[in-house]
Amino acid sequence: MTEVSPAPPDRPGEDREVGRGEGRRWALLVVGTAVGTVALALLRLPSPALFAGLVVATALALAGRAPAAVPRSATTAAQAVIGVVIGVLAQPSTLSGLAADWLPVLLITTGTLAVSMGAGLLLGLHPGVTPLTGMLALTAGGASGLVAVSRDLGGDDRVVAVVQYLRVGIVTATMPLIAALGFGATAGGGAPTTPAGPVLGSLGFLVVCTGVGLGLAALTRVPAGGLLGPMAVAIAFTVSGVWSAAAPPDVVVELAYAVIGWQAGVRFTRDSLRVVVTVLPLACLLIVGIIAACAGLGLLLCAATGTTVLEGYLATTPGGVYAVLATAISAGGNVTFVVAAQVLRVIVMLVVAPGLARLARRATG
Repeated sequence: MTEVSPAPPDRPGEDREVGRGEGRRWALLVVGTAVGTVALALLRLPSPALFAGLVVATALALAGRAPAAVPRSATTAAQAVIGVVIGVLAQPSTLSGLAADWLPVLLITTGTLAVSMGAGLLLGLHPGVTPLTGMLALTAGGASGLVAVSRDLGGDDRVVAVVQYLRVGIVTATMPLIAALGFGATAGGGAPTTPAGPVLGSLGFLVVCTGVGLGLAALTRVPAGGLLGPMAVAIAFTVSGVWSAAAPPDVVVELAYAVIGWQAGVRFTRDSLRVVVTVLPLACLLIVGIIAACAGLGLLLCAATGTTVLEGYLATTPGGVYAVLATAISAGGNVTFVVAAQVLRVIVMLVVAPGLARLARRATG
């Protein structure tokens, strides 16, 4: 009769030690992200929590001190928060600014997306970067939304995160200079915010949009449903007036940004960092080309709608929406028109990007 070896005894001590080790890793990540967020906020950088989360998670991952992974439920919740934030931007007063010129604005908006996506496909020619990742990395508008869903769509969210925020940084840094020297605008002004409301009302709006949106996304199996489902519900409530839109509390939004940064950062290795570093020169060159091409489309928009050259430029600038609006406010331009054009591009991009991503995956095998 064959003797059966007894099962190895449980090792609760080792399990507790592993749990404590993982807890320490999360503590390092959370504390480091909080400190980095405050520092970047003082420098007035966009989405400071996402930047800080990405940088701190990457540093810890390269040092072997990052958590093993970010829970899927956390990333889905973060995507939902970002989707609601984008949906709240679709105010009726904002979108009404396009009523008379909706067709040329839509065509030019499509043109800016085509230019940036085409540049992304060129980025995909770089060794180690797929055409899909390149397209997601350079598509203009909604950087946080694209970073949030890039992994779900099949792209490398590490490359997408770095290049997207490189684009935002370059556009934000150069826009006031171009506006001042090229169009005589004065830089400054305060960045606009999404509508705020009582905290409980804001949280209730977020919870309902998230629950309904995720349910609809599961039923329809829409790509990137964690973001698109809640975004669609928030837009429907906002535009219809069924529920007065209220942006989620700032602390919730910043936490969502941090989670998206963590999601990309903890997956970095030394090899993947080499790929990201080597792609940056080409990415910078393509970003400059996108800015120039979009400025040309702004001139076409100006001719088609009768807006000023400055307003056409600001409406088609490929990113940095809050810096765009601050410049428009300080220059005394048609802020409603600029806001509407920028918001429309973000919405169109997030709607068409999943379908284009699937086409790119099929085309490249």
